[in-house]
Amino acid sequence: MQEIKAYIKNHKLEAVTLALHRVSGISGMSVSEVRGFGRSKAHTSAANPIDGTADFVKHVKIEVVCHNQYVDEVVQVLKDVAHTGLRGDGRIFVSDVRRAIRIEDGVEDSTVV
Repeated sequence: MQEIKAYIKNHKLEAVTLALHRVSGISGMSVSEVRGFGRSKAHTSAANPIDGTADFVKHVKIEVVCHNQYVDEVVQVLKDVAHTGLRGDGRIFVSDVRRAIRIEDGVEDSTVV
């Protein structure tokens, strides 16, 4: 199993959600509102310093856990649908999930997703 985390622009959430609903094998996703900074931080200067949290940009974090066979499709959907062509479109991270347990009934591993 793999966990896919994607940081996308807020206005792309609805389109990404609808596109992920069409991916078979995806049984759910989590969404969080987040703030942060990326490469644009490197473009600050003494004339334009970073002022605490004021320079954080609002994004949405999407988390999907799925079987390995669906990872490439989910990543492609995220790349296509969340893309605007502008700086700060976001990032996608894919990580291994070693163990998953459903709290409801204690079922573990591949049957949980």
